[in-house]
Amino acid sequence: MPVPIQSTLGMLGDNLKKRHSALPIGRKAAIGWTRGLDIPRGGETVLYTGQMWQMVPAINAMAGRLAKYEKSGSTRLFGFARSMNKLVNLTPFLARSTPAERKAFDDRLRNIARLLQAAGVKFGYLYEKDLYSGALAYDEGLDENFSAHARYVYGVLKEAGVKRLITVDPHTTNMLRSVYPKHVPGFDFEVRSYLEVLAEHTLPTRKSLDRSATIHDSCVYARYEGVLEPPRKLLAGSGVALAEPELSGKLTFCCGGPLETLFPSKSHEIATKRVEQLKAVSPKVITACPLCLANLSRAAPADVDVKDISDYLAEAHLPAEA
Repeated sequence: MPVPIQSTLGMLGDNLKKRHSALPIGRKAAIGWTRGLDIPRGGETVLYTGQMWQMVPAINAMAGRLAKYEKSGSTRLFGFARSMNKLVNLTPFLARSTPAERKAFDDRLRNIARLLQAAGVKFGYLYEKDLYSGALAYDEGLDENFSAHARYVYGVLKEAGVKRLITVDPHTTNMLRSVYPKHVPGFDFEVRSYLEVLAEHTLPTRKSLDRSATIHDSCVYARYEGVLEPPRKLLAGSGVALAEPELSGKLTFCCGGPLETLFPSKSHEIATKRVEQLKAVSPKVITACPLCLANLSRAAPADVDVKDISDYLAEAHLPAEA
């Protein structure tokens, strides 16, 4: 039995309108990754996460729960859940992730910030004003909710005096660089991916990784934002020899996201096919997107190692955290 699309989208839209996030995760979960990094508050140039990395564990948990409902036929409860969610945020119950998974995704954010610091990039962070970008709502067609949210985010950024945004994932990059200007009159921020920024700087080399791997290009980076060469340049500088899959660059194959919130079985089917394509080239797979990392990891067999590009860059250029 398919997931009830109207109720599921309704909950996401209600959350965005009422709580400024499709899956509200709470302040501690959103900014706890910054502990001990001494990132200045605010400034004209800020690292903007859009809460995507922090949210993926919740998306994973929700996808797993929806997959069970999809198979059990008990989806009739979703209408009641939506009504309850209007009163009380049900995300902690419907999308409960594990501490270990949250730490793994937080560590990647920490590594991204530490890499920028090691490269000498000066940036601040908005902490509680680092708001969700609205990417999932936009991808699922919640246009009215998304437009209102985009205008809200724009107002917060303007009030904070921000001029330049360094983003940490393809979806947030795309939202702020290409989509927001179509929905928000006067949107005038400079938006760049951290991969683009790092590729223009020199990172201190701790060790050359001296290994081979294959790369999975994010559809959003490859097709919409043209972020293709920066990750390859950074990996080459880290001692990684890339074996390109047949479907790469602008012809990359989907990871299965963001279907996981509406069609979990189909999403897994697509991810499994992509893993097979990548495995045919190398058992070591590099992603550059938290959703790609999550979807391909769920579908990967034990002999396929899926890691984010930040994992490789941190190993090559950063000392291990105590």
